[in-house]
Amino acid sequence: MPKVLIIIGDATECLDTMYPYFRIAEDGYEVVVAAPEKRLYHMVLHEIPPGTNWDITQETAGYHLQSDIAFRDVVPEEYAGLFVSGGRAPEYLRYDQDLLNLTRHFFEADKPVCSVCHGIEIIAAADCIRGKTVTTVAKCALDATTVGAEFVDQACVIDGNLICGRTWHDNTPMMKAYMELLNAQNPDR
Repeated sequence: MPKVLIIIGDATECLDTMYPYFRIAEDGYEVVVAAPEKRLYHMVLHEIPPGTNWDITQETAGYHLQSDIAFRDVVPEEYAGLFVSGGRAPEYLRYDQDLLNLTRHFFEADKPVCSVCHGIEIIAAADCIRGKTVTTVAKCALDATTVGAEFVDQACVIDGNLICGRTWHDNTPMMKAYMELLNAQNPDR
């Protein structure tokens, strides 16, 4: 059974993570959760409540998720694809050199990569989106354009092996595109 790596950390967004987790497993892949250490992580929920005048999402505590492996122990050649979740976790995960190295592997090997919301911060820090067209939550567009990517504000963007979505609201088109690419590269799963 092919494996897909999902990147998380404390403050990973619940819906950015759990819908893809189950969607990937549903198509017959082993989902492996990677984080800075092998331990229990605290996820969060991000929402702009209806009828409010907030300019940014409110954050509340969400579910917990156990990681299966630490970034330093990942052998990226063993994985068919990479999913980079959003939330605030990428703000600090992007400084982890082991994570950046394994992220580069997926791009160099032309394996399917999917990023949602703040996940683009990790891919940008790994210098993997230069010259690519991407989408992300609008407040992370600067992270993408600063490293030479073109930002577009749409639900799902496909550029080569990279699939991007803005937020969990885009899970359906984003995951449909990601699963099509992943399944095309792994027809005998």
